[in-house]
Amino acid sequence: MALMGVLESDLRALSAEARRRYPAVKDAAEHAILKLRCMSSPSEIADNEDILKIFLMACQVRSVKMSVIGLSSLQKLISHDVVAPSALKEILDTLKHHGEMPDESLQLKTLQTILIIFQSRLQPDNEDYTAQALAIILHLLENNRSSDSVRNTAAATFRQAVALIFDRVISTESLPAGKCCSGVYISRSSSVTSDVNRNINHLESLEQEFSSGGPSLMRDTLTKSGKFALRLLEDLTALAAGGSAVWLRVSSIQRTFALDILEFILSNYVVLFRALVPFEEVLRRKICSLLMTSLRTDTELEGESGEPYFRRLVLRSVANIIRLYSSSLITESEVFLSMLVRVISLDLPLWHRILVLEILRGFCVEARTMRILFLNFDMHPKNTNVVESMVKALARVVSTTQFQDTCEESLAAVAGMFSSKAKGIEWSLDSDASNAAVLVASEAHAITLAIEGLLGVVFTVATLTDEAVDMGELDSPRCESDPPAKLTGRTALLCVSMVDSVWLTILDALSFILAKSQGEAIILEILKGYQAFTQACGILHAVEPLNSFLASLCKFTIGVPVEVVEKRSVVQSPGSKRSEALLEPRETVVLTPKNVQALRTLFNISHRLHNVLGPSWSLVLETLASLDRAIHSPHATTQEVSTAVPKLTRDSSGQYSDFHILSSLNSQLFESSALMHVSAVKSLLSALRQLSHQCMSAAVSGFGPPSSQKSGSISFSVERMLSILVNNVHRVGPLWDEVISHFIELTDSSNQHVRTIALNAMDQSISAVLGSNEFQERAPSKLQGACNDVQTENIELRSLECAVISPLKELYSSAQNIDVRAGSLKILLHVLERHGEKLHYSWPDILDLLRSVANAGEKDLITLGFQNLRVIMNDALSTVPAGCLHVCIDVTGAYSAQNTELNISLTAIGLLWTSTDFIVKGLLYRQNEEKESGRTTDSNGMKEEQALTFSGKVNDQALQMNIVDRDKLLFSVFSLLQDLGADERPEVRNSAVRTLFQILGCHGQKLSKSMWEDCLWNYIFPTLDRSSHMAATSSKTEWQGKELGTRGGKAVHMLIHHSRNTAQKQWDETLVLVLGGIARILRSFFPFLRSLENFQSGWETLLLFVRNSIFNGSKEVALAAVNCLQSTIVSHSPKGNLPMPYLTSVLDVYELVLHKSPNYSGNMAYKLKQEILHGLGELYVQAQGMFDNGTYLKLLSVVDSGIKQAKVANSNFEAEYGHVPPVQRTALEILPQLRPAEHLSSMWSPLLTKLLLYLPSSVSCMGKIEDESHHETTTKDDAEISNGIASESQGEVEASPRNPESTTVPSISNHIFAEKLVPVLVDLFLQAPPAEKYKILPDIIQSLGRCMITRRDNPDGSLWRLAVEGFSCILLDDISKLTENAGPELITTPARMRIWKEVADIFEIFLIGYCGRALSVMVDSADESLEMNLLDILGDKILKSQIDAPLEILERLITTLDRCASRTCSLPLETVELMPTHCSRFSLNCLQKLFLLCSHETGKWNSTRSEVSNMSIKVLITRCEFILERYLMDENKLGENPLPAARVKEVIFILQELARLVVHSDTVSQLPLHPYLREGLTAENQARRSHLLVLFPSFCELVISREARVRELVQQLLRYITTELGLRKSSVAI
Repeated sequence: MALMGVLESDLRALSAEARRRYPAVKDAAEHAILKLRCMSSPSEIADNEDILKIFLMACQVRSVKMSVIGLSSLQKLISHDVVAPSALKEILDTLKHHGEMPDESLQLKTLQTILIIFQSRLQPDNEDYTAQALAIILHLLENNRSSDSVRNTAAATFRQAVALIFDRVISTESLPAGKCCSGVYISRSSSVTSDVNRNINHLESLEQEFSSGGPSLMRDTLTKSGKFALRLLEDLTALAAGGSAVWLRVSSIQRTFALDILEFILSNYVVLFRALVPFEEVLRRKICSLLMTSLRTDTELEGESGEPYFRRLVLRSVANIIRLYSSSLITESEVFLSMLVRVISLDLPLWHRILVLEILRGFCVEARTMRILFLNFDMHPKNTNVVESMVKALARVVSTTQFQDTCEESLAAVAGMFSSKAKGIEWSLDSDASNAAVLVASEAHAITLAIEGLLGVVFTVATLTDEAVDMGELDSPRCESDPPAKLTGRTALLCVSMVDSVWLTILDALSFILAKSQGEAIILEILKGYQAFTQACGILHAVEPLNSFLASLCKFTIGVPVEVVEKRSVVQSPGSKRSEALLEPRETVVLTPKNVQALRTLFNISHRLHNVLGPSWSLVLETLASLDRAIHSPHATTQEVSTAVPKLTRDSSGQYSDFHILSSLNSQLFESSALMHVSAVKSLLSALRQLSHQCMSAAVSGFGPPSSQKSGSISFSVERMLSILVNNVHRVGPLWDEVISHFIELTDSSNQHVRTIALNAMDQSISAVLGSNEFQERAPSKLQGACNDVQTENIELRSLECAVISPLKELYSSAQNIDVRAGSLKILLHVLERHGEKLHYSWPDILDLLRSVANAGEKDLITLGFQNLRVIMNDALSTVPAGCLHVCIDVTGAYSAQNTELNISLTAIGLLWTSTDFIVKGLLYRQNEEKESGRTTDSNGMKEEQALTFSGKVNDQALQMNIVDRDKLLFSVFSLLQDLGADERPEVRNSAVRTLFQILGCHGQKLSKSMWEDCLWNYIFPTLDRSSHMAATSSKTEWQGKELGTRGGKAVHMLIHHSRNTAQKQWDETLVLVLGGIARILRSFFPFLRSLENFQSGWETLLLFVRNSIFNGSKEVALAAVNCLQSTIVSHSPKGNLPMPYLTSVLDVYELVLHKSPNYSGNMAYKLKQEILHGLGELYVQAQGMFDNGTYLKLLSVVDSGIKQAKVANSNFEAEYGHVPPVQRTALEILPQLRPAEHLSSMWSPLLTKLLLYLPSSVSCMGKIEDESHHETTTKDDAEISNGIASESQGEVEASPRNPESTTVPSISNHIFAEKLVPVLVDLFLQAPPAEKYKILPDIIQSLGRCMITRRDNPDGSLWRLAVEGFSCILLDDISKLTENAGPELITTPARMRIWKEVADIFEIFLIGYCGRALSVMVDSADESLEMNLLDILGDKILKSQIDAPLEILERLITTLDRCASRTCSLPLETVELMPTHCSRFSLNCLQKLFLLCSHETGKWNSTRSEVSNMSIKVLITRCEFILERYLMDENKLGENPLPAARVKEVIFILQELARLVVHSDTVSQLPLHPYLREGLTAENQARRSHLLVLFPSFCELVISREARVRELVQQLLRYITTELGLRKSSVAI
C-alpha cells in the first residue's frame, strides 16, 4: 500500500505541473488517481494500462519536470514488478527519446531506468531489446555533448548491465554461480608473504568452486541468453580492436573502455570460457589475437595503443588469460609469457617495463599460477621453461642495478619503498622533485617489483612445499621418520624441479640486494625469503641449495670492520660455501641490524629444520661459535637503529639487549634438541665434535685462528654438547658415548684451559643424567631388584649407571696430568654429594677408585679422594649395597692409616664411628623384631644370642645384612681402631682410642654379652695394657720441633709444649684417653658389666692400675685414674646399682692417698688430692643413703687429714701469696656438701666441732683478752673508780691467770683459711637441727669471739669482720628465738646459762676492747657500720626483747654499754682532741642506747624490759652526773680557752636526750630521790621527767657555762623540772 500512496502523490504532482499547459495530462492524472484509489493491491496496476500510460504521456510532453516525474514513477513501477513485459518496447522508445535530450538530469534518469530494467524481471530476452538498451547506454557514453558525470555513469551502467547479462547466462546455462576476482586488482599488502598467502587462498577457492559445481565436459550449444552474451562479447572484441559493433549497432567506442570491459568479463566469468565452447573459441581466436597484436612492441605504437593506460589494460588482460586460462590456452600463454619476458630486456620506456614487472610480480606471488605454469611449461619437455626465464628476467633487473650510475640512490629508494610498505603507507616523491629524482624513483620501483617477484617465487616454493607436506607427499621436518629414498608425489616433484631450476638465480639476486641494502624493511623481507627457501630446501632434502643458502646467510651474521678484513686474508675451507672472517677477541665487532636479523633468521631455520640439516649443521655451528665469541667479547657492540620496524627496535635496557636476545636464542636452539629425533641429535653432536676437532687440530699445527678463538670454539662446542645432553636426558643412552668420549679426548689436550672445560662438562653431564627425572623414577626399583633374583635386575639401569660412572675410573687411571686425575675426583665428589643416594650398581668401581687414591700417596689426590669417602660415609651409606659395606670400612681404614695427611687420618677415624652408627641400626631393627615375635631378654635389657631369620622384605638398604655380617662389620671397625691405637702418630692413636670408646659408649646397649666379653678382653684391656706399657717404656728424651728456618746461622725450631715434648708424655696422653674411655663405659654399663664373667677380676685389675698410676704415673694419668673410679661410683651410687664393697674399695684407695701417705707431696700430689676431695664431696652428695655413722666419720677423717697435711705443707703459702692453698680451698668447697643427711643428724656435732678446730685457738686469744683488760683498767681515772664503775666481768678478766706464751701473736697464715671457713661454718650451723644446734652453740659463739678479737692485731683483715657478721646472724636467728622455741627438752638450764655467758663475754670483750677505738689511722665506713650493727643488735634486739637471760647477764650487758659510752668523758682533756671522730660517734651511740633502754616511749613493755630499764636508769644517771661534772671541771680548768669540740658535743647530746627522755613509773622508783620528793610527785607526773630532779644540782651549776647552747638547754631542763614539781602551776593558782 505504500507504493500506491507514493504513486498517488506522484500523480498529484504531475497534475499540478500540467494544470496550465497540458490539460490532457492533468485530466489523465486525475483520472488515474481515481482508478488507483479503486485498486485494492499494487498487483492490479499491471492489469490496468492507464497508470503506466499517464507516466509515459508525461515523458512525451518534452517537459523536463514532467519527464523527471514520469521517469521516477516508471522506476518505481519497474522496481515493484507491476509493469507488464509488453510495455517494454514503449518504455525503451521513451528512454531512447530522453537519451537524446540535452538535459543532464534526464540523461542520468534514463541511465538509472535502464539499469533498473536489467535488474528487474523486465530484463529483455530479445536481442533487439537488449541491443537497443545497450545502444542507449553507449550513445550517452560516446556523445560528445554528454557531461563527464553522464559518461562516468554510462560507463558504470554499461559494466553493470554486462555483468547482469553474463550472470543471467550462468544461471540459464546452469553453471556454478558466483563471481571471483582475479587478484590483480587486490592492493599489495605490507609483505610479499601476505600477497602469496592471499592470492593462493583466492585462486584455490575459485578452483574448488568450479570443480565442485561446474560441468565435467564443455558444451557447444547455447541458450538464448548465452547467444546474447556471445554476440556482446564478439562486439566488444571488435570494438577493442578498433572496429564496429554489428549487434550493438555502434560504429566505434574508446578501445580502452572496450578492453576494460573485456578484462572484466575474462576475470569474473571464467566458468563461461571453461564450460562453453563458443566462448572459448572467441577467447582463443579473437581475444588472444587482439591481445597479441596489442602486445607487440616491434613497431612504433601510435594513437591510443601507445597510451600507458591502454598498455596496462592489455597487460592485465594478458595476465588474466595466463593466470586463468593457461591450462587450456597452452600455446597462447607461452607466447604471452615469452613476449612479457622479452619486453623487460628491450629498450622500452621505463613505465612500460614497470607495467610488465607488475604483471610478472603478480604471477610470482600466486602459488597456483606458478604451479600451473611450471607444470605446463617447465616440466613439459616440449614447452619452454617460462618460469625459469621469468625468474632470470627478474634477477637481471636486480643485478643490472650494480652497473648503473645511480645504483646507490636507487637502492636507497628501494629501501624507502619497502619501509613505506612495511608501515602501510604509499611511497611517494616530493611534489617538487626533479626529473632525476623521478627517474631514480622509477628505477627503484622496477627493482622493487623484481625483488618482490623473486621473493614471490621463494614463498611460492615454500607454500607448495608445505602443501606437499600437508598432502603427505613429503615428511614434515618435525617427523621422526627417515626420509624416503625417492620422491613420488606430484607436488613434491614439482617443488624439487622448481628449486633446482631457480635456486641459483634467486640466491645471486637476493644475496646481492641483501649485501647492498641497509633498510630495515627490505632486509626483513629478503631474510624471510632466505628462511622460507632454505626451509623448503630442507624439507625437500635439496642439499646443495640448502647449503648454499645457509652459507650465504651466514655471511651476513657476524660483521667485521672493513679495515680488519683488508689487513688479513681469510682461508676458506673447501667443504664450505662461505668465507667467514675469523674474529679476534680484541677486535671490535659491531653487529648491525642486518647482522642481528640474519642471526635470528638462522635460528629460525635451525629450529625448523633441525631434523633434516644433517651435515649442514657444520655451517650453522661455525656461525654460532663466532656469535658466541662476539657475545662474550668486551669489544663487541650493536648499532642503534630506528624504531620504524618493531622487530628491529632495540630495547631500552642498553646496547647489549640484542646480545641478550641472541644469546637466549642461541641457547634455546640447543635446548630444543629435545624435540629432534635421535638421528638428528647425533648429527648435531657430530657437527659439534667436528668443530671442536678442527680447533684442536689447528691448535696442534699452529695455523689458523688465534689460540683464544680456538679455545672459544672448543668451549662453545662443549657447552652446546652439554646443553644437548641436558635436554635429552630422557633418551641419553644413544647419545652418551658420543658426548663423553669427546670430553675424555679433550682432557688429553696440552691446553690447561681446554682440560678444565672438558672436566667441567663431564661433571655437569654426569650430574644431569643422574639428576634426571627418568633416572629418579627408575632408581627406587633398584633395591627391590637387588633383593630378588639376579635375572630380575634392571639391565638397562645397570648399563646406564655403569656407563655414566665408569668414565671417571677410566679417566683417573689413564690420565697423565695430575689436574685431570684431580678433576675426575672432583666430579665424583659432586656426583656423590648430589646423587649418591641414586647409585647402586657402580659402588664397586667407586670404592676401588677411592682405594687406589689412598694407596697412591699423593697429597692433593688423597684430599679429594677422602672428600668423596666422607660423603659416602656421612650421606650415602644407606644406599650402598650390603655386600659393599665391608669395602667401605676397609677403604676408610686405608685413609686412616695413610701417612700423607694427618687431618685426613683423624677425620677418617670419625667416619668409622659413622659406619658403626649405620651398622647398629640393623641391630636395633633386630631387637625390635625379637620383641615383636615374643623373644625374651635378660634382666638388664641386653639381648641373648639367638638365631635371626630375615624375612627379606626390609626396605632400608642397611637392614639387608644378617646378624653375623653386622657383628663382623663391628669387629672389623674395632680391629681397625685397635690397630690405629698403636699408631706412631699421637694424634691418630688418640683419635682412634677416643673413637673406640665413644662407639662402645653410644651403642653398648645394643651389643650382646658375648660381644661385650670379646670387647673387654680382646680390645679394652689389651688397649689399656699396651698403652701403659708404651708409656712406661717410651723415651723421655725431649724432642725438637720442626725446623722453621735459620737465624744468625742457627736453626730455628717450632716450639713444643713441655707436656708433649717427649714420647713418654704423648703416650701418657693416650693412656689418659684410655682411662677416660673405660670410665665412660663403666658409667654407662656398670650394672650390665657386673653380670659378665670375670668382671670382678677386671675391677681388681683396674684398682691396682689406679694405685700404681697414682704413685708411679704422671699427673695426667693419676688424675685420669682417680676420675675413672670417681665417675663410676658417683654415677651408680644414687641409683642403688653400686654394691657397698665397690664403694669401700674406692674409699680405701682415697684413704691410701690422703691419710696413709704423708710423704706423698709435690704439685702433682696437691692436684690429685684436690681431685680426691672433690670426688669425696660429690660422692657423699650422690650416695648419702649408703653412709652410716662409721662411714661418715671415716669420710670426715679422710677430709681432715687432707686439710691438716695441706696446712702443714703450705705453712708459708698463705703468708707469701695471700691465698688459701689449693687443697684447703677444695676442702672449703666440699664442706657445704658434707652436711649430714637426716639419718645422720647425730653427726652435726662432730662435723661442726671438727670445723671449729681450724679457727684460732683459745689459748692464743686469752693473752690478748688479758692485755686488753689490763690496758682498759689502767686508763681509767680516779673519778671513774670512785663512782664504782667496775663490772664483775672486768674482775673476772683481771682475776684470770696469764699465760706467758699467750703473748705471741699467731701468724696471718692461720687467719686466711679461717676467713674462708667462718661463712661456711655459720651457714652449716644455721642449717643444723635445733637439738644439735644448741649443743654446739656455746662453742660456736666462743670460736667466733676468738676470731673477732683478731681485730687488734689485724684491723684490716677480714676474719674479724666475717666473725662479726656471723655472730650477728646467729644472734638474730637463734639467740632471740632461744626463749620462744627452745624448751627444756631441747636445751637444759646450764646450757642456756652458758650460752648467755658466752654472748655477754663476746659483747664485753669486743665492744669494750675493739669497738670505738683508734686501732688504725682510718676506719672504714663498713667497719663502723659493723660496729653500729652489733650495737643495734645488743640495744634493740636483745635488751629490749623478752629473753630468759639471768639478771647478772643483763647487768653485764648494760655495763658494757656504759663502759663504751664513757670513752669520751674518761679521757684526759689533753687527749680528747686527738681522739678520732668515729670514736666519739661510737661513744654517743652507746649513750643513746642507754637513753633508749630507759625510755618508756620506745618498744613494748615487758618484764625483761622493766628490769633492763631499772638497771639502765641508775647507770645512766651516774654517767650523766659524771659527764656534767667533768665538763664543769674542764671548763673551769681552761678558763677562757674553749673546750674541745667532742667534749662540748657530748654535753649538748646528753642535755638534749635528757630533755627528750620520758621514764616509766616503775623506773621512777629506782631514782635516788628524797622520800618526800617521791611522795610529793603527782601520779600524772611520775611517768615523765622525774629523772631531771636527780640532776638538778648539776643543772644549777651549768647555768653559768660559757657555752650559750649549753645554757639554753639547761634553761629548758629547768623549766621541765619546774613543770615536774608543779611550781608554775602553783604560782598561777595564787
